[in-house]
Amino acid sequence: MIKKIFALMIKEFIAILTNRKSRMVLVIPPIAQLIVFGYAASFDLNNVPYAVYNEDPGQASRELLARFEGSRAFKLVRTLDSDGDIAPVINLKEALIVLHIGPKFSENIRRNQPAELQVILDGRNSNTALIALNYVHSIVMDFNQAWSARHEGHVPPARLVVRSWFNRTLNSHWFIITGIVALLTLVVTIEITAMSVAKEREGGTFDQLLVTPMTPLEILIGKSLPGFIIGTLEATFIMFMIVAWFHIPLRGSILAMYVGLSAFLLSAIGIGLMISAMSVTQQQGLMGAFLFLVPSVILSGFATPIENMPEAVQAITYLNPLRYFLIIVRSIFMEGASFSLLWPQYWPMALIGILSLATAGIMFRRRMY
Repeated sequence: MIKKIFALMIKEFIAILTNRKSRMVLVIPPIAQLIVFGYAASFDLNNVPYAVYNEDPGQASRELLARFEGSRAFKLVRTLDSDGDIAPVINLKEALIVLHIGPKFSENIRRNQPAELQVILDGRNSNTALIALNYVHSIVMDFNQAWSARHEGHVPPARLVVRSWFNRTLNSHWFIITGIVALLTLVVTIEITAMSVAKEREGGTFDQLLVTPMTPLEILIGKSLPGFIIGTLEATFIMFMIVAWFHIPLRGSILAMYVGLSAFLLSAIGIGLMISAMSVTQQQGLMGAFLFLVPSVILSGFATPIENMPEAVQAITYLNPLRYFLIIVRSIFMEGASFSLLWPQYWPMALIGILSLATAGIMFRRRMY
């Protein structure tokens, strides 16, 4: 069985590497998109979930927080009771920012002394954090002007102390480039697997494959392994470029990254083989891959935050393996996430992979017989 699968896998590699169009798909798009996204892409912000840790019961703190609560740009999600509550809120992405007001905030303002408002940002999405920080600046400036006008103060009463977690410089390229690992790996893997069976039919070699002593399972495995190997090499190359060329630190476990990559590739290969089993020509395979990739990228959170989507659309994103792998890649690169934190992202991809591969196997078996 292993020899037959290995022989089919070698045949697939030869077919891919000897075809000029296939070689171009493997090399040119990943490099071009890595350069374009790495230097040119940026995002906008629509919604800002925030949490509050207020140690001051005074009037000034209440008035300042009322401005945040009355702003349409902010949404209060948590009220914290201690310093220990701050880290979980940021780590679990419940809030993009945490406003921390010290116990002497109102007292310092009454004495016409600067009072500090600490703003803790989730720097994993640096562009979003920067825009949110601008919103905070605007609200604090309005508060300062209104307070000074009423109390004839000459010193700005509130002063921001900003601290960004995971991405101290708030470099937006960190958020964008790390997502390229998932995006380009999906594109290459889907395109290769979506054309594999359709290429056999169009080339007239599908009948020859049917008369071989190989079972449908062996053929399915032989068709899957080239996509898995090429996808792994593509992801490894992109991760190497991210670290070596763009100088983005890989803070987490490489093993955790490749476990997630394996589950992601299984799901992508299963979906690609389903498309290929339904296609008669390579053109149909490419069209099917395109029809899957476009909504997959849109619903992944790569360009638009999932939290900003309608609830019905958010439910659909749970069927998208790209959603989960984007979280894994960015969490490992920027926050050094562990297996325990990433487990909720691993098992949905594995489940999607098992179901899609099983469906592809059934469809392929029906085509054979």
